Amino acid sequence: MSTVKENRAFRLSKRPRGLAEEPGLELVTTEIPVLEDGQALVRTLVLSVDPSSRIFMSDIRSDLPPVQEGSVMRGVGIGRVVASRRADLPVGARVLGSTGWQDYQVADDTELETPFTVLPEPLPAPLEDLLGVLGLTGITAWLAVEIADPQPGRTVVVSAAAGAVGSIAGQLAKERGARVIGVAGGPDKCQYVVEELGFDACVDRRDPHWRDRLDEATPDGIDADIENVGGEILDHVLSRITTGARIAMCGMIADYSADPAQRHGIRNLVELVEQRATAYGFLVADHANRFDEIAGELAVRLEDGRLRHERVVLEGLEHAPEALARIFRGDNRGKVLVRVAADDATDGTV
Repeated sequence: MSTVKENRAFRLSKRPRGLAEEPGLELVTTEIPVLEDGQALVRTLVLSVDPSSRIFMSDIRSDLPPVQEGSVMRGVGIGRVVASRRADLPVGARVLGSTGWQDYQVADDTELETPFTVLPEPLPAPLEDLLGVLGLTGITAWLAVEIADPQPGRTVVVSAAAGAVGSIAGQLAKERGARVIGVAGGPDKCQYVVEELGFDACVDRRDPHWRDRLDEATPDGIDADIENVGGEILDHVLSRITTGARIAMCGMIADYSADPAQRHGIRNLVELVEQRATAYGFLVADHANRFDEIAGELAVRLEDGRLRHERVVLEGLEHAPEALARIFRGDNRGKVLVRVAADDATDGTV
């Protein structure tokens, strides 16, 4: 039996209204219940922090219901089983699933949105990579590139190009022979995107003349767009799409505020009709049957050096809200994660 008695967890205390303000999260400590048959206790090791967290805090309609006020913040992570009354989740196993923003999760498949799955031993990659470049982040990028269908001689724009998804998607598009133009926040990020990731050019969205810069970088128009931001960036991209252009809608981070007044209306939507273009929205969860296949393709590219990536890892559960804020401030390059606990086989709890 586990000797753990208490659990720290971030609970949603109020729904945030904007993107810049602090999220309405409160760190609380509660007692861990005695396990029942069919349950296991999972110690969170690494937590994935993603822009979609802001959607779940709000009442924006999405594929999952909003996190209810007073409930533990939704989140996917990797943990280790420290106590178990489940044969399929033995003590010591490392597992991936709905950890939530907390130290411990009671793994009960009748309640969890993402049931825990046992990871192979030895691990094929570091925990952080299994949540990033080889996890849902990298798989999202792969699917976006398939939708955008970049080809030699075509121009592809990737927004949030230095971010977790955009940085990988741009490299995959380059591998297919396309001319890839990134959009990122700040000269340092643009330099990273071009010099280290191999994009052909990058436009600084903080430049007051960024629209002119994007026009100059795409003199023949935009044949495909891998969209992670939305808002005014997408609106301007639409004004430059070519006939038959393809837009892969990965995310709309500019519009993740629950306040409609803070969202940016799209004025150039008519271009989809006039250019006979396709805008395709997708969710990575709908492609679970391909996860192993795509992760394998990404792993080969990572091993042979074709694929580069970065990650930002904050230490300690208490820094999870700051990790999310970094994403919306645009402070990060690559994937953002929180290391909640050391990867110890027993954690001293069993």
